[in-house]
This record gives sequence, C-alpha cells and structure tokens, in this order.
Amino acid sequence: MTAAPAHPIHHQRTRGTAEVGLAGGRLQRLFQQGSAKAIVLHPGPEVVFLNTAGGVTGGDELDYRLRTDASATATTQTAERAYRAAEDMARITVDLAIADGHLDWLPQETILFQRSALARKTRVALGREASCLVLEAVVLGRAAMGETVTEFTLSDRREITRGGRPVLVEPLMLTPKALQPPAALSGARAVASLALVAQGAEDALSPVRAVLSEPGVQGAASAFDGKLMVRLMAADGWPLRRQIARLLTVLRTRSMTTPLPRVWQI
Repeated sequence: MTAAPAHPIHHQRTRGTAEVGLAGGRLQRLFQQGSAKAIVLHPGPEVVFLNTAGGVTGGDELDYRLRTDASATATTQTAERAYRAAEDMARITVDLAIADGHLDWLPQETILFQRSALARKTRVALGREASCLVLEAVVLGRAAMGETVTEFTLSDRREITRGGRPVLVEPLMLTPKALQPPAALSGARAVASLALVAQGAEDALSPVRAVLSEPGVQGAASAFDGKLMVRLMAADGWPLRRQIARLLTVLRTRSMTTPLPRVWQI
C-alpha cells in the first residue's frame, strides 16, 4: 500500500484596493475591492482608509490610492497589524498624488507581531506648488499584552516626488539585527518618522524642537532645503503617540487644519 501523495496547502489570501479621487474637495471617484475600503469625511476632506480583514499576513496585498487637486488629509481607521507570516511577505502600497494645496498622510501606527514579514511602499507625487506632511510609525508588539517581538522583517520605502523628480527618498529595513545595541533601535520598541515637504519648512524647526519633550521618547529634528525631518524612538507605543500628537498640533496649525485626524484616539 502506497502513501497518498502530499498536496501543497494553499492558504486563503487577502487582496484589497481602495481608490479615492477628489476634485474641489468633493468626492469624484470611489473604487473599492476586496478588504480595502475608504470613506470621506467632511468638512476637510478627510479620507480614511481601512482594512476589513483586521490585519495582514504573508501573501496578503493592500493598495490604497488617492488623487486630489486641492488640500486634503488621509489617514487609516486604526493601527495596521502585521501578523505571523508562514510564507511570503505581506505587501502594502500607498500611492498619493496632489496637484495643488497641502496633503497630510497620517496613518496610525503599524504593529509588527512575532514572525511577521511586511513590505510596504509609499509614494507621494506633488504638483509644482503642492506640499505634504507624511508620517510613519512602527511598534513591535503590544507592551500591554506582554508581547516580545524578536523575529520580524519590515521593508519600508517612502518616496516623495515633485514633477516626477525625487524630493525625498527614505528606505528602511528592520530585522532582528536592529534590536542589538548600541546602533539601530537600541532597546526601543516603537519608532516614527515625520517629514514635512513645503516651502519654508525650515521655519517650523524651532517650534518642533520645543515640543520634543514627551517623557520616555527620544527625538531629534533637522531642516534643510524645504524639508523638515523628525525621528522618534520610544519604549512603548503610547508615549510615542502622545509625542506625535504634540508635533502634529504644531505642524498642522501651519497648514490651517485641525490638530489630529478625527479617527485618532489619544
């Protein structure tokens, strides 16, 4: 009697695309497919992307897109969660374009769980006079649940262009080696990067440095050539979020918008 041949197990994967088009601050196009959804809140407008699957794992793919001709804010309904990946990587693509005005891309944090694997690419295309404020925050596990994350892979690339030419290109690769002191995370389990690309962005440097004072958070800021960069590290996600809120209160006041997206909870 011969054993039955083994058959590969094909796991169900999540696919999702959400595309929003705005003209004059009003919704002109909304396309939703799979687990990716989007809603538009007024006044604002504020575009909220969400993943109804509740997170991503190996082989999942999400695609968020926004096209607008005037100022807008885009965010996510909640933190994105990257769960254990048995095979392949989860992939998230964010593709944003603004012809004129100011765009805030302020997603809530990405939580990496043990043995997660995520590849993400964020592209922001600016018109000739457009500006943007872009945030990325990453947390290793949930401290309140006693989780310790020692195995993970994050490949994260952010590109901001103007007229097709690169203005800011920021690749990030995090693996377990990043946990080792004295370089890289050096004991931190939550990190964030905030970039303002706008004419006169350097003027915000002093106000930003003045609010880099949240207990438990290390931060630094620099500015040059129409760009302001802020780097943050913390032992937990909550102090990091509070520090981000302080920074957004300063930077979004400059663009005459509310301090925080409405879906954020502090």
